[in-house]
Amino acid sequence: MQPAPLYPTAAVSPRDRWDPLVEPRLYDGVLSRRVLAFCVDFCVVLTLTVVASVVIGVLGVFTFGLAWLLYGMVFPIVAILYSGATLGGDRAATLGMRLTGLTCRLSDGARPGFVIAAAHVVFLYLSVSILTPLVLAVGLFTRRKQLLHDLVLGTLFVDRGALDRLA
Repeated sequence: MQPAPLYPTAAVSPRDRWDPLVEPRLYDGVLSRRVLAFCVDFCVVLTLTVVASVVIGVLGVFTFGLAWLLYGMVFPIVAILYSGATLGGDRAATLGMRLTGLTCRLSDGARPGFVIAAAHVVFLYLSVSILTPLVLAVGLFTRRKQLLHDLVLGTLFVDRGALDRLA
């Protein structure tokens, strides 16, 4: 049985749909699930990096060592391509987010494209490495449980099941 919305749906404008005061179920447990999703995604990216490193190693033999210059950039490239392809895809979620029941939306409700998804992972790693991991505490103080890089890009992470029930 689906719980009734806090306010009648006719009274809720599309902009207010993302307001946690109007639909708090969208943000229930989002931060803890994002941490778990990040761990899963990090393991996936690490595995893909190992595979890419083996491919680069073999290519280096055939290119007389020229391909080995890619070793320094292999992790960032894999992370950007993985995030852009999954987060910017039809489901708007990485594999870890799919496992934890999350999806990404822009402030207006649209799905992010490849560019926004790729920028999202770049800003995540930059903010954590430059401003220390304590910057992630920003999510504890924002109404929509957004982290610093989410605020910069205008992205929201919401419960996919609650969002499907609203649609």
